[in-house]
Amino acid sequence: MKIKERLFEIIFLLAAGFSILAVLLICMFLFANGIPAMHKIGLTDFLFGLKWKPGSELYGIFPMIVGSLYVTAGAIILGVPVGLMTAVFLSRFCPEWLHKIIKPAVDLLAGIPSVVYGFFGLMVIVPFVRNVFGGNGSSILTASILLGMMILPTIISVSETSLNAVPQNYYEGSRALGATHERSVFMTVLPAAKSGIIAGIILGIGRAIGETMAVIMVAGNQARIPDSILKGVRTLTANIVIEMGYATDLHREALIATGVVLFVFILLINLSFNLVKKGSRK
Repeated sequence: MKIKERLFEIIFLLAAGFSILAVLLICMFLFANGIPAMHKIGLTDFLFGLKWKPGSELYGIFPMIVGSLYVTAGAIILGVPVGLMTAVFLSRFCPEWLHKIIKPAVDLLAGIPSVVYGFFGLMVIVPFVRNVFGGNGSSILTASILLGMMILPTIISVSETSLNAVPQNYYEGSRALGATHERSVFMTVLPAAKSGIIAGIILGIGRAIGETMAVIMVAGNQARIPDSILKGVRTLTANIVIEMGYATDLHREALIATGVVLFVFILLINLSFNLVKKGSRK
């Protein structure tokens, strides 16, 4: 028995070590290739430059940073309320027979490939936005709607788990004091699950800001700062995927440096997640 336990300890240790090694190797590759490019271009010109024209040696990624932030913010505005309310419904209001239908459907959404989401957005959401709001349909609004749909499974699953983890005596105590079912849920259970819900939202933001294929298909891919939500944008991830196939020399290094910026964004999101977890423990 001790031999088996020791064997599994070694296996788990190796798995954990491999994960750490993979992260370190990714960091080393990105920073070793991206930092020199930032130095050649100039950090200010790279981060705050308004023009991305590799043929003219102009590598300003500020329009892509703005595009990523706009699209992610739109996804949060559209997706978070729907995801949170769905989680509350599944946890506290949904009949058991209906829960058995909705919950697997939500889990299925998480397993759909992003290219399928992108194809749906291209064939359904783009024409809808074009006919209802104007423009050519490939825009910030379209990408925000699509990403709002894509982050729903993460927000719903994590939020529902957090709501279910709230001790039942919180709810029962509120009802015993005369509060209605709805008031007990929204004034007692929901605040108690706040940290878990925020963590789900942060994970959803990470999914939105890192999404590539679906955004490429519906966002318009125009490297400029938009003046309307009906204008097209290019995100950081889209910029890398679109041009990496033919990029060489400084152009290629600039794309890797773009990956460094995106990596820093993801690190900040994960740091926020860890801070939320620490706050929850306190």
